[in-house]
Amino acid sequence: MSVMHPLDNVIWHALTTRQAQLGERHQAACKFHKEVSLLAGLAEPGPGSYASMASLLPAGERVGLLIEEAVVAAGFELVSASPVLQMVHESRDAPAMAKDKPTPEFVALTESDVLEMMALAELTKPGPFSRRTRDMGDYFGLRVDGKLVAMAGERLRVPGHTEISAVCTHPDHLGRGYAAALTTLLMNRILDRGERPFLHVRQENTRAVALYERLGFERRRPSQYVILQRLM
Repeated sequence: MSVMHPLDNVIWHALTTRQAQLGERHQAACKFHKEVSLLAGLAEPGPGSYASMASLLPAGERVGLLIEEAVVAAGFELVSASPVLQMVHESRDAPAMAKDKPTPEFVALTESDVLEMMALAELTKPGPFSRRTRDMGDYFGLRVDGKLVAMAGERLRVPGHTEISAVCTHPDHLGRGYAAALTTLLMNRILDRGERPFLHVRQENTRAVALYERLGFERRRPSQYVILQRLM
């Protein structure tokens, strides 16, 4: 019997291993606490798992799932579905910072930065970001004239792997290499811990996919990011 890779069904594995303290579980379903993340996982797709998920949610609450195909499950409304690509960095070495550009002065983001982090995420839409998403890992950002203009951090954690997420830059500051530099910073930190970095990116975001490939990430598997809402 083959053993499932930790990046397969990654949200379920995160919530049943390294990040169990950040969520709750009922039988074949689990979810992060609402203020931490919209993300939720199923042991396997099927009516029983969706029934378990329904038991975790009050009417009207939403969850985000990474599944192979968008489905309309009993007791839920399909709010949206977007194709995403999981990418992983298998090498033990991260790319060096570009030598022809000054290294930005990134700072660790703390609880006092949360409102600005949420505002930047709302503007740039890198993925779901809530008040306590910062609790999932280390986040770093760049301030220009006191304003947070770029950030990235760690999200899902499974044995041997940590996800890089919320990579975003204010529209007024694009094209300056901040996303690549932040991603490289996080890659080096993850690799220094003996883990492998991975990430998820919308498939239609070809510019981001190309950037991550230049940084050494490889395409691993496609899926659908599905938002479901518990029916009233």
